[in-house]
Amino acid sequence: MVDKPSPEVTIESLPELLKHDKAVKVAGVDVDGILRGKLMAKKKFLSIVKEGFGFCSVVFGWDMHDQTYFKELRISNKENGYRDLIAVPDLSSFRRIPWENHVPFFLISFYDPDTHASLSVCPRSLLKRTADKLSESGLGAMAGAEYEFYQFRAPQTHDGPERNSSSTATFLKNNPVDSLPSLTDGMFGYSLTRPVHNQGYYYGIFDACAQFRCGIEGWHTESGPGVFEAALEFCEITQMADKASLFKLVVKSLGSKHGITPCFMAKPREGLPGNSGHMHVSIVDKAGKNMFYREEVDTEHKWSDLRHLSDMGRHFLAGLVDGLADIMPILAPNVNSYKRLVENFWAPVTVSWGLEHRAASIRLISPPTSSPKATRFEIRVPGADTNPHFVLASILALGWRGVEKKMEISIPPLGKGDDVGGAADKGVRLAKSLKEATEIFMRKDGVAREVFGDEFVDHFGGTRQHEIRLWDEAVTDWEVRRYIETV
Repeated sequence: MVDKPSPEVTIESLPELLKHDKAVKVAGVDVDGILRGKLMAKKKFLSIVKEGFGFCSVVFGWDMHDQTYFKELRISNKENGYRDLIAVPDLSSFRRIPWENHVPFFLISFYDPDTHASLSVCPRSLLKRTADKLSESGLGAMAGAEYEFYQFRAPQTHDGPERNSSSTATFLKNNPVDSLPSLTDGMFGYSLTRPVHNQGYYYGIFDACAQFRCGIEGWHTESGPGVFEAALEFCEITQMADKASLFKLVVKSLGSKHGITPCFMAKPREGLPGNSGHMHVSIVDKAGKNMFYREEVDTEHKWSDLRHLSDMGRHFLAGLVDGLADIMPILAPNVNSYKRLVENFWAPVTVSWGLEHRAASIRLISPPTSSPKATRFEIRVPGADTNPHFVLASILALGWRGVEKKMEISIPPLGKGDDVGGAADKGVRLAKSLKEATEIFMRKDGVAREVFGDEFVDHFGGTRQHEIRLWDEAVTDWEVRRYIETV
């Protein structure tokens, strides 16, 4: 099936488009990348579609479990009464939800009620503002996303398997994590037989994604018990971020119907590889020409890895290298994220780059191993637990900063013989914890503040400080098992 484009939707065409519908579903993205939304009566939707509607700002004032942040943050707090933001539907995002009787669906963006400017911490708005900087120069950005994720069977009850993901959370309150059964056992990447075991779910996701305009380009088992990987069809960068968020919605929704719990945690299983969320980015002109490709091979450069990369591509790479360590809370936003970023587990641990080098944090893909039009960078640091809008905005902002400043690449390419994961002496070691990463991210005069501004950094950094505090106060199963009897 083909990922079909949405018909051009205008305010004038909406009544006809929705003439057979009774309701419309809308959703925005919070800082954790979670879709927050509701069902609206069609009459109500049509009355607010132009000016927007009030949406409680608490979605930017609480964490992924609806616990308000311990520190009052500017966007939503007790002092402003957790007031409403203005939510405006994006008509170009129109879809129908195939597993919910094809109910119409629109994504929304959030605006400040005082200034009516796009909200500083709205993920969709942040990425759009970043992409608009390129548009001013007559350029655009293309992107692709790849997600790995574990899948667990819903736990058994006396009545049989529970058919919703909330039962998994309840089960884990009273049982060890390792007792949750995987969808399939053992390691079998790129298997043609494993998906046959759950083919209704496997093909259902592929078909639903195509119908929901977040089409899958490649879909296979990955090495790990019950692990799948999806490469989404590449497209313009802001659309790619939307599709990445919606892909997770598809998987989780269909999983609940099949008694399966998909897990996008960065590291759900000890001793096994984690879940990556690699992102691919390139720059194009108005005609769609790839601006990273060098038409005349540069045989004089001291690093042969760069012989097919344009000057713009080199500056973009320099910007990534310069700022990568500063934005780690975006690329690894949770406490668990740093369990994945350890040596020799097929995840990068240093600021590093290299041509077709899967151990590097930045993999350059260019001729001679790819076509000129496919020249791009794959950022391999993010896990599947990231907010795709923030990740793509950060990659684009850092790279464009390098282009604007004509930055030079400060480190040599990673050697092909280096161990997977990269040796710490081959480049700057990325933060080993969310606490360390957040301190770097929030520091005065840091790169993050330069590219995104103080308001965003203070808010997002504050949300990460909340996660850190909860972790610092937590008592884990490991601690109890290790110390309960012996100390």
